[in-house]
Amino acid sequence: MSRFFAGDSSSESSSEEEELYSEEEQSEEESSSEEEESEEESSDEDEGGRGASKFLKDISDEESDEEDTGVTIVKSAKDKRYEELEGTIRLIENAEKINDWAVISSEFDKMNRQVPGLTRQNDGKVPKLYVKAIADLETTMLETLEKQKVSPKKMNATNTRGLNAVRQRMRKVKQDYVKEIESYRADKDKYMEENVIEEAAPAPSKKAKKSIVSEGDAVAGADDDGFITVGAGGKAVQYTPESILKHLRAIVESRGRKNTDRLEQIRVMEKLLDVAANEYQKVRVLLTLIPTRFDLSSGTGNQMSQEQWRLAAQEFKLLLEILESSNELVVIEGAEEWEDDDKQPPITDGETFKMPGSITSFVERLDDELTRALQQIDPHTAEYVERLTDETALYAGIARAMLYVETVKDKHQGPQESINRIIMRRLEHLYFKPAQVVTILEENTWKSMPESLNSSITSRSQASDIHSLVSTLCTYLFQHSEGIIRARAMLCQIYFLALHDHYYKARDMMLMSHLQETISNFDVNSQILFNRTLVQVGLCAFRAGLVYEAQTSLQEICGSNRQKELLAQGLQMQRYSQISPEQERLERQRQLPFHMHINLELLECVYLTCSMLLEIPLLAQVGSSPDVRKRVISKTYRRLLEYHERQIFTGPPENTRDHVMQASKALAAGEWKKAADFINSIKIWELMAQSDKIKVMLSEQIQEEGLRTYLFTYAPFYDTLSISTLVSMFELSDRKVSAVVSKMISHEELAAALDQVNNAIIFRKGVELSRLQSLALTLSDKASGLIEANEKTLEQRTQGTANAFERQGGQGGRGGRGGQRGGRGRGRGGSSGIPRGQQFTGGALGRAIQA
Repeated sequence: MSRFFAGDSSSESSSEEEELYSEEEQSEEESSSEEEESEEESSDEDEGGRGASKFLKDISDEESDEEDTGVTIVKSAKDKRYEELEGTIRLIENAEKINDWAVISSEFDKMNRQVPGLTRQNDGKVPKLYVKAIADLETTMLETLEKQKVSPKKMNATNTRGLNAVRQRMRKVKQDYVKEIESYRADKDKYMEENVIEEAAPAPSKKAKKSIVSEGDAVAGADDDGFITVGAGGKAVQYTPESILKHLRAIVESRGRKNTDRLEQIRVMEKLLDVAANEYQKVRVLLTLIPTRFDLSSGTGNQMSQEQWRLAAQEFKLLLEILESSNELVVIEGAEEWEDDDKQPPITDGETFKMPGSITSFVERLDDELTRALQQIDPHTAEYVERLTDETALYAGIARAMLYVETVKDKHQGPQESINRIIMRRLEHLYFKPAQVVTILEENTWKSMPESLNSSITSRSQASDIHSLVSTLCTYLFQHSEGIIRARAMLCQIYFLALHDHYYKARDMMLMSHLQETISNFDVNSQILFNRTLVQVGLCAFRAGLVYEAQTSLQEICGSNRQKELLAQGLQMQRYSQISPEQERLERQRQLPFHMHINLELLECVYLTCSMLLEIPLLAQVGSSPDVRKRVISKTYRRLLEYHERQIFTGPPENTRDHVMQASKALAAGEWKKAADFINSIKIWELMAQSDKIKVMLSEQIQEEGLRTYLFTYAPFYDTLSISTLVSMFELSDRKVSAVVSKMISHEELAAALDQVNNAIIFRKGVELSRLQSLALTLSDKASGLIEANEKTLEQRTQGTANAFERQGGQGGRGGRGGQRGGRGRGRGGSSGIPRGQQFTGGALGRAIQA
């Protein structure tokens, strides 16, 4: 049986029982007074008896004492943190005695993590125990390093790593507390005496009830829910107009530090805003509160919640209202900050007091946060639509901030860059919207502002004339900005003109800007805007019936099969791409919100349709005239056409590509009606404005290109051809057929003459080439191409030496190939700079061309 339950009450048993006490009981006995210890021991001995009864007696005595006093000793969070800090410092001191730097390193890190919480609870003052600890630790560290230099005995690897880690971290930590360490080393005793006065908490008494907050303070400090904010020392924190600046200073100093509770800071500033007594205090609180809300989403993957965003927008609106109504306060960039927290600055009537801040930065951050939120939301849900409604409030804030910044610039010589940036933000919310939508947006914006507010740049009357509004904003940026902002303003205006079917104005502005030559020097976002503008100009040309111009504009974007990436409408992940996670994250940040997208399916349909109307007549011309220079207008279209022709069985069309490919096949075979039916049956045309006119225009284009294809294909088999026959075949007027034939003859695409007396076409027969001669010409072209490829390869290897240049100069003597190429007729539109490709001769199209 255990001796704990034995009935022996001798001194031996009692001494052994004392060894069974836990360490906590020993610490409690050491902390109590000697008189209490003697009284407790004598009472225990008087009771006598067994060890178990003694143990139970202690517990019952403690319970009876608690019942008598009615007080439970509860340590505050500050006291607990101080005890944790003292325990950590004690471990560091013990490790210093045995030279265990691995333990010192880990405990030093732990101590540094504990200090910020204590600093916040201590009204921003650093605990002096911590200053003493790092000062003593630095001294020990330096002594150890000196010993290592003098003594040949080396420490083990673990201690060495710990010592080096402490030395590196000490350099960073020491910089923040240089003054405290110097004052401690100057007079240690005096420094620590102040520590006792400031930080030592009185030990709670068992017989005295602890009163934390008086009744009057509780009523004054209680919030709406009846809770009381308790600060350091157990005192209720009261927010008064006199203490606003001090609280703001503490919040600003703690901004950006680790373990900072930003939500708690926001709640404090909301209370400060409620108790603010004048406009200066309200503006100071708002200038700190709005950036703190933005700090909640400070991270690459975080986004600002809708609730916080709307609160920030409301507070920004309140800030503008206060500044508009005040004639003495002005928020401007570069102003000097008022640093005296004990009193407010003297603001006299008639004079202007400048406060540091940036209204433009608030607008840009609100815009960026809304864009980031829209990027993360699924666009096919109701949540996206609901979030998109915040754009109305954002645009109203942008327009109102523009009026304020404009006033500051005129009256107080504010920076021109600020108003340029804010006008650019406003323009970026207008350029991609239809005029009807912009009209509603402008009207609602001006209704939300007081009647007294107006702008010298864009007046209220321009809310109904959207074209004048966009032109005014762009013209202002042309005159007062340069670089990227000016180029982006130019692109926005071109996009807006193209969106509203002003093709020739948009084309002329694009050509006069010369941006296509310098856009590679701009940032990625500007290049994306350039690509979007180029695509919109191409779509505008297509709606105007300008097929060649539309295909030329869309070729660079659609011909690369990277529409998503170039237009920032999605990531086109390639099979063997070696993109890093950082690059992928940047790409996702550049993606445009869904409501700004250009329909990629419609874009592909327009591009393939334009390519069909240009490529089919060209293929017919090349097939009937072997000596005509072979060129390719669209490699993408040729590749799709060849793939379609290689298919053994072709079913009914299912998507846009199938419709265009089968229409191409029918057009090459001369069945223009069937081709028009295939094209007009594409449902994507319904997404374009005035889709009926688009279909009529496409039918007319297919009739004309069908006529051209027929003449190219069957010209070698006719001596004369009546125009009336062509009129009946393609259902065109005599005048239209004559115009098409005359254009082909003038461009030297057709070797014929137009007999207007007999209303017929007379074909000129040249020397017909035999099959052997045609093959010989084809072989000659291939041999010349092979020679050119060899010469280019040799030139690259010799790095452009004189011999390579001599070979280049002698190239014209090889059969006069350069002169022969220049003398040949050009294709439609006179474009001879398009790279050459392979001739298409397969399937039904090949049989149609070869007759």
